[in-house]
Amino acid sequence: MSIAAGLVLAATFTRAMERVGTLDPIKAQSAYDARAVMLVYETPLSIDYAARPYRLSPGVCELPEVTPDGLVYSFRMTQDARVGAADVVRSLERLRDEDGSAGSIGKWTMKAVKAIRATGERTFEIELKERQHVFPWFLAMDYAAVSAPDGGGTGPYRLASWWRNHEMVFERNPEWPGWKGNPSGFDRIRYLVVSDASTQWLMFLRGELDCLGEIARDNWSAVMDGEGRLDPFLASRGVRLCGGEPALEIRYIGMNMRDPVLGANRKLRQAISCAFDFPTWRKFYNNSIDRADGPVPPGVAGRLETPSPYGYDLEKAKRLLAEAGYPGGKDPATGRRLVLTLSIGRPTQDSREAGELLASFYERIGVKLELRFETWPAFLAAVNRGDVQLYQMAWVGDYPDAENFLQLFHSANKSPGPNHSDYENPEYDAEYDAAMASATEEERNRHWIRCQEILREDCPWIFTHVTKNYSLVNSRVGNFISSDFPYGQERHLRVEK
Repeated sequence: MSIAAGLVLAATFTRAMERVGTLDPIKAQSAYDARAVMLVYETPLSIDYAARPYRLSPGVCELPEVTPDGLVYSFRMTQDARVGAADVVRSLERLRDEDGSAGSIGKWTMKAVKAIRATGERTFEIELKERQHVFPWFLAMDYAAVSAPDGGGTGPYRLASWWRNHEMVFERNPEWPGWKGNPSGFDRIRYLVVSDASTQWLMFLRGELDCLGEIARDNWSAVMDGEGRLDPFLASRGVRLCGGEPALEIRYIGMNMRDPVLGANRKLRQAISCAFDFPTWRKFYNNSIDRADGPVPPGVAGRLETPSPYGYDLEKAKRLLAEAGYPGGKDPATGRRLVLTLSIGRPTQDSREAGELLASFYERIGVKLELRFETWPAFLAAVNRGDVQLYQMAWVGDYPDAENFLQLFHSANKSPGPNHSDYENPEYDAEYDAAMASATEEERNRHWIRCQEILREDCPWIFTHVTKNYSLVNSRVGNFISSDFPYGQERHLRVEK
């Protein structure tokens, strides 16, 4: 193996990226769309690149002033902003899409907005219908990107070429004021569509990629030595391993609460939660994951920190299974084994091996787990229709607040909304609504804790794990910081001599 850094142009940062579908901010559906959008456009507010815990910082606007009742946010444009208040209002009204003509995917971020109005050339205000403590975070998302009157962006880069499903190239926008603070930033950003993890790995070793954003499970032994450190071969060539912190996401197996077998049998849901063998699961992922005890990931305020009462416990799983009416995994009425079906999107070799491991967990309690593999679009359509029994998914946080994860269980968000399990519990809804109406973080967190206690008992999900952010970066790339919000990250990178 050899790393030939000279193969990459000195002022071009190149990385693999999944297919980007659009550069229209209000229609961006994936994290990959968001990454491209945030190279070209700026948002009213930003997320501080280096701050941990995450915090908001100015974008084209200063941080807002808020009335005591939490209903009116007043904004002033920053000194360097190259758009005016009218441009922000126009962009946010398009995102709001009241008549549905714009086809806004992100209009949910504006559902609490009562009015948006300019109060001057450089000032505007947003009035809400009800208190929504997370609202400022929405203004740092790609959906809220501000366009100039001609529809273009004022961000750090401009789209130079786009060969769909193959390559996108962005060139530095010399008019972006932020370059004054980063004169050594990259001149070009190049996104290559390379879906195969092995090909990405080889390209990185040859110096054709500057960054490997995810380390495939099969490549882990080539990256890390036996003591959890970066392999000496890579380290000797200046490669850096970045990250290692728990990501702002939860991986889970959802249960369809409309399913006649699972939906009405809480003991059964508890039993299959207890049968999930996390220690073995963790070894399968090279010890690079953390346990999930609920739907809120580590580091988020309001997270319930105690262990779940339905973590791995094989004897407890067998006892609960018998109490659920399936002693030894059999239905006494028929004498047949209980069969459950797990739907999995993206039928890769890795997902097949993971599915087979899951099936082996349930074999221990006498339950047969059948695997149903589908393409990602077909899988999502089946989940939205409720045409699944168990389904494997992940939720990546849009912002670092417990609400972003706990809203996945509110009955108002049932499928095709983000509550894909169609979970419904009036007590849960009441606690969630009370949290949203709370005036203080302390009061809000008390309700969030109760929400998680209710979910742990009801078990609408098997909380499988929390991933960790790991990236490999070549030595020529400076100021690379692992982040749960990498959108527009390239503007902060430096070319190292």
